[in-house]
Amino acid sequence: MSTHNVIVIGSGPAGLTAALYSARANMKPFVIEGLEAGGQLMLTTLVENWPGHRDGIMGPELMSEMRAQAERFGAEVVRGQVSSVDLETHPFKVTMSGVEHTAKALIIATGATARLLGLPSERALLGHGVSTCATCDGYFFRGKPIAVVGGGDSALEEAIFLTRFASHVVVVHRRETLRASKIMQDKAFANPKITFEWNSDVEHITDDGKGEVTGMTLVNNKTGARKDVAVDGVFVAIGHTPNTSLFKGQLELDANGYIVTHMGSRTSVPGVFACGDVQDHTYRQAITAAGSGCMAAIDAEHYVDGLPQFIGEPERATEIAESIAAAEKAEA
Repeated sequence: MSTHNVIVIGSGPAGLTAALYSARANMKPFVIEGLEAGGQLMLTTLVENWPGHRDGIMGPELMSEMRAQAERFGAEVVRGQVSSVDLETHPFKVTMSGVEHTAKALIIATGATARLLGLPSERALLGHGVSTCATCDGYFFRGKPIAVVGGGDSALEEAIFLTRFASHVVVVHRRETLRASKIMQDKAFANPKITFEWNSDVEHITDDGKGEVTGMTLVNNKTGARKDVAVDGVFVAIGHTPNTSLFKGQLELDANGYIVTHMGSRTSVPGVFACGDVQDHTYRQAITAAGSGCMAAIDAEHYVDGLPQFIGEPERATEIAESIAAAEKAEA
């Protein structure tokens, strides 16, 4: 068992950016990809809002390039899933496939998973008309009719945003009243481009053999009546689940399960840093995730090096230094 300078858990834009910056700082990061290597961009097609690619770049290609760039500078990227972490001892313990790894610093970039409806057709058409991000994909539906599934603030915010592009937006909600705030409801009801299908569930998303969304079948959960609605896009906006189950009881989480960060990427445990969607329930963009990955790498570098500018944790400085020295001595 060897002690790494830094272990990065996750391989989306946040994790791979953290790996890149850590590698260029000669930290030799050990990156554990997780089951969904590359994160949510692996499920997208053309990414048009990543700076530097004026004609866009395919999501999987972008993640492949980011991984190769991190590896070029010395990052070790391994496939696997973390089964447990121990943040109460230092160096931190990370167990993957029954093998225990230790790290002086830990960067968590496990992301958040968009909640889906659970339809086979939904999964098959994800990235081909089915989306979980209006900001990312709304531009592709200029002049086309689309649907938003959900009834909370996020759903109405996406519906209102999408009216900038779509010819019409139908909001599908399983109840007869919305959960969204009054101000969001008022904005949606006042928008002439938005209509509602109440007490309705999406039974099936159709593609008519074209490999892209052409419509959906709704079922009224009060009457059982079915209704076919022609749309070119279906945006699922029923929330996200942060991938933080490994850290419950060890890190401070907010009411929705996201990791609480302060002073950049720092968490409630000194030496543990979080970046990307696992700590961001507001922006949830690849570019903001990458930016926070850079922050986490710099914070981790300063932490391991013990630089004076790494403030806020002086009371643990001696204890941490001694534990790191003991681990390195044992390894030798």
